Amino acid sequence: MKLREDIRNIAIIAHVDHGKTTLVDQMLKQAGMFRANEQVRERVLDSNDLERERGITILAKNTAVQYKNVKINILDTPGHADFGGEVERIMRLVDGVLLVVDAFEGCMPQTRFVLKKALEQKVTPIVVINKIDRENARPEEVVDEVLDLFIELGADEDQLDFPVVYTSAVKGTAGLDPREQDSSLEVLFETIVRTVPAPVDNRDEPLQMQVALLDYNDYIGRIGIGRIFRGTMRTGEQVALMKLDGSVKHFRVTKMFGFMGLKRVEIEEAYAGDLVAVSGMGDILVGETICPVEAPDPLPPLRIDEPTLKMTFLVNNSPFAGREGKFVTARKIEERLKLELQTDVSLRVEPTDSPDAWIVSGRGELHLAILIETMRREGFELQVSKPEVIEKEIDGKICEPFERVVIDVPEEYSGQVIESLGRRKGNLLDMRHAGNGQVRLVYSVPSRGLIGYQSELMSMTRGYAIYNHSFEEYRPKLPFEIGRRERGVLVALETGTASTYGILQLEDRGTIFVEPGTEVYEGMIVGEHNRENDLTVNICKTKHATNIRSATKEQTQIMKKPRIFTLEEALQYLDDDEYCEVTPKSIRLRKKILNKSEREKLAKKRKM
Repeated sequence: MKLREDIRNIAIIAHVDHGKTTLVDQMLKQAGMFRANEQVRERVLDSNDLERERGITILAKNTAVQYKNVKINILDTPGHADFGGEVERIMRLVDGVLLVVDAFEGCMPQTRFVLKKALEQKVTPIVVINKIDRENARPEEVVDEVLDLFIELGADEDQLDFPVVYTSAVKGTAGLDPREQDSSLEVLFETIVRTVPAPVDNRDEPLQMQVALLDYNDYIGRIGIGRIFRGTMRTGEQVALMKLDGSVKHFRVTKMFGFMGLKRVEIEEAYAGDLVAVSGMGDILVGETICPVEAPDPLPPLRIDEPTLKMTFLVNNSPFAGREGKFVTARKIEERLKLELQTDVSLRVEPTDSPDAWIVSGRGELHLAILIETMRREGFELQVSKPEVIEKEIDGKICEPFERVVIDVPEEYSGQVIESLGRRKGNLLDMRHAGNGQVRLVYSVPSRGLIGYQSELMSMTRGYAIYNHSFEEYRPKLPFEIGRRERGVLVALETGTASTYGILQLEDRGTIFVEPGTEVYEGMIVGEHNRENDLTVNICKTKHATNIRSATKEQTQIMKKPRIFTLEEALQYLDDDEYCEVTPKSIRLRKKILNKSEREKLAKKRKM
């Protein structure tokens, strides 16, 4: 069997913030992919604004480096489980993975998640213990943890015989011993070339290319990115696209690109083993196969994990609708959601009885929050409901998703955290003292118990907790109500402007969410009540002017700082009878029924 020794295809997988993208930066720099005078920012592959702001990778990125006479195609994958759809597809394109693990933190929930995907596809692993220069680094222990994880996930003997490279991605150094670092990543490059299998060279057989990623360009339209598994592909030739529904479409390859560094390079010809981007197909979808017209032979479709969380997206119908957004109509929102479906295979959009509402399902709160945030930045206005978990019937039983949760927390707060997760029906799997006063708690928790949990955890531990979770499996539904908000809200009585006087009068009733001068409308949520019931309040109240002055009454009052929500916090805070109104400039919480008397009538009916 002939192999293409000039190519290696690898993916980099890791838990969030273990240094994947920084490592790719250094690989690009050391392989001479930038000019000597070129200004290169950090985390160069995280090109999307949201990725740079949050320090996470959302979309898989492909790049390539030339090491000696071998081209190494590198795919940087998201570490967060909410973007697992990207990770699964990437595994089909590569022959090896670099599993990057933090030398201090060790194996985390997403390490487990991404490694499971890699082992299922039988790709060859290389373990990279990163941040070796970090204070309290414990590389030998972490290697043992990784080995335990491989065994737990059912790795075969070949996969268990993995090489280990110790690196500091920030410094660009690597070594085969944790105490000895070379001044470059040479050891890592050599290990990749030696360990990762070269692709089979079957360029003379009929063409087979599977599309795993999609891109869009205003000039050339849809672009399908994938791997040629067999045969040769040339620009200008007529090919058949094997659709997922079984139909076949013919098209001409108008342009084809290879990858080198951060650039796409236009090419005329590509062979088995190459990763390429192809244009010319208007409606290509992920998982479809490109074949010769005379020899249609589709590859098995890609299996994508199902969504676990759903929300209703609605046209904004609040009193302030249309003030701040460019795109506010049902048609525009529906078009945008359909466009997202073209590139995000983990997303589902279903119509409802109303033409102004859609049920949007995704892999988690972050997955949906990123979509909403992207839409508001593009000028959309919409409303969304509280996130709900998606239940399934398995063997005649109603089942719900469970997640594996890892929390690192200072010892003094561990009792409160254990108590709070107990209330949310969490099951403690492991508790370890990690030294320096930290405790690591590992739990299995129903997904619905985690909606809104992050903000509670952060306030309980004064922001010191490190919280990670990823989807585990579906299990029979627990017969309990879990994770409801314990307190009611303060709801505005009328439309107007929140006044300093009105806010000061309400501060002893709860926590205020708006600043003086903020425009509010009837039914808008302006604060959290101290008690469990909702309270309608007049936050626009102004002080009556009198001509009588009092020596004691005019004392200055200090106003407390209002609690301003980020988008994720707002989504987590919602209750069943509330919406979050999202516009390019504002995030507002509101009751579904704005009028106080109508809300009261409905509440009475429900009690009857």
